[in-house]
Amino acid sequence: MKGSAAEDRALRHLLGLGHELLARNYRIRGGEIDLVTRQGGVIVFTEVRQRRSDAYGSPLESLTPRKMALLSRAALHYLAREHHRDDLPCRFDVVSIRGSEAGGELTHLENVLG
Repeated sequence: MKGSAAEDRALRHLLGLGHELLARNYRIRGGEIDLVTRQGGVIVFTEVRQRRSDAYGSPLESLTPRKMALLSRAALHYLAREHHRDDLPCRFDVVSIRGSEAGGELTHLENVLG
């Protein structure tokens, strides 16, 4: 359940910034988006990464080009299915937590594919 706890913390952070939750764990074959929110008129697709230690790299280092491609594919699917169009303003964010889910260092990077 550690992924769920990290996503809970990330969601609280985003809600505190004025985001509105649209979907959580949006899945398609081969991909998943942890959090889909709206901030103003922009749909935000957020990947949450958490690692207790840097023994195998930082949380951000675990975000591979393949994972980003799968996120992009899932986002296009979400836009087409839920909004019936793929030209809405959107961005990709990453929330990383280094350390424990509850007390670790949280970093929020906006527009990582922009």
